[in-house]
Amino acid sequence: MATSVVAFVAKSNTGKTTLLEKVILELKKRGYRIGAIKHDAHSFDIDHPGKDSHRLATAGADTMLITSPEKLALIKKHAETPPLEQLIETYFGDVDIVLTEGFKRSSLPKIEVHRAERSPTLLCRGEEHDPTLLAVASDEPLDLDVPVLDINNPVQVADFVEEKVIRARQ
Repeated sequence: MATSVVAFVAKSNTGKTTLLEKVILELKKRGYRIGAIKHDAHSFDIDHPGKDSHRLATAGADTMLITSPEKLALIKKHAETPPLEQLIETYFGDVDIVLTEGFKRSSLPKIEVHRAERSPTLLCRGEEHDPTLLAVASDEPLDLDVPVLDINNPVQVADFVEEKVIRARQ
């Protein structure tokens, strides 16, 4: 995989999306092309009844793509979730870094997002020791074997991603 990738992982309702939004904005200011992948453990639908694209998919199209001058959306039916590496290779060759939300069981390098009020324990340094953990973005000081970043300082988190993930692959 030639593209830099880092997974932001956390227990639900910890603030992964909020932090990722801010990190993406900061990295965009620095001129990086960013890809994002959100893992959804449940079924989701981006297409809506009554729309032509929904009608085509409902009619049985296994792959349905809708495009406009500004963007495209692809709906592809599959029997099981494709491997993350395959998704990145297929769809993200034109970006500098892919930031994922979720994929806590993957072998991707990870930044864990932690809020003390959400949980006293970490996913990657609790019952299990995830060797792919690069750092923890936290709202409290923690004594860990990886850097602890300030969850409320997205510039610091973006600096870390730029230095340890993007530049490390160049």
